[in-house]
Amino acid sequence: MPLHQRPPEPADAAARRAARPAIVYPTGTLPTPNMAMLETARQSMTRVSEVIVPPRDARAFRVTRGQFFRIVCTDGPQVGDLNLWSAHDLSERFFSGKTRALHATHVSTGDRLWSTMPSLRPMATISHDTLGWYGFDADGAGIHDVIGTRCDPYTNRLLSGTDYDFCCHSNLARALAGAVNAEPRTVEHHVHDVLNVFMCTGFTRDTQQYFMKASPVRPGDFIELFAEIDLLGALSACPGGDCGTTHSSDAAACYPLRIEIFEPDRTTLADWPWPRQSDYHRGHGADAVASR
Repeated sequence: MPLHQRPPEPADAAARRAARPAIVYPTGTLPTPNMAMLETARQSMTRVSEVIVPPRDARAFRVTRGQFFRIVCTDGPQVGDLNLWSAHDLSERFFSGKTRALHATHVSTGDRLWSTMPSLRPMATISHDTLGWYGFDADGAGIHDVIGTRCDPYTNRLLSGTDYDFCCHSNLARALAGAVNAEPRTVEHHVHDVLNVFMCTGFTRDTQQYFMKASPVRPGDFIELFAEIDLLGALSACPGGDCGTTHSSDAAACYPLRIEIFEPDRTTLADWPWPRQSDYHRGHGADAVASR
């Protein structure tokens, strides 16, 4: 069958397409964060440290449970690729697919970033987003997506036949390696699908292809997150700049990003329900299968 050639439609094609959609994960029973408590904590917080991420590079940072951290646009429109791990176990890391399934293709204030199984718990809650006004535009694009992966040298070589060492995957691998005193090639398997901070993306209506367009972020804009567990993070300032035309090259204008870490008055969080790892028994039905 030639590529993209469709088979003939069956007689009941219209009826099959008319099936009503059902939300995969109804979230009515999902605990929601107490945003009023977070807002009270925000009013008391003071900045304790910052990290500058150079253009086409990445930096690692650490955040203690209960702190807030911001990713700030400083000098010009710039997209960032964010990875998060448990500070105590790299195998517990940000799970973009489950975050997408529980929330949406793009996230903003009140949404949570969930960790991988078997922990499956909130790692961070988005406490403020200055681009929250954007919503979805006429092209169907939104901001801060959890649908893309990250630009990487492997896909770049696959598509162009050339090597580029400053893709976000490579940047994040170098940053993580520096944080844990290792070589990038020995830790790159811990680099994972990202939160595309400030990135403006969607799917084309005709071919359903993932697209990007120039980010609306401007100097002074930021996304702020509340750390629900102790975190090791890494942020790459994407070589695509505002991702309006290209990435995986030195062609786009790129700018630094700033990570700011804040300490709140801890008494404002005295009643915060810190997330536990999932209490699923992890038997996976093995005993039941064995007894058949």
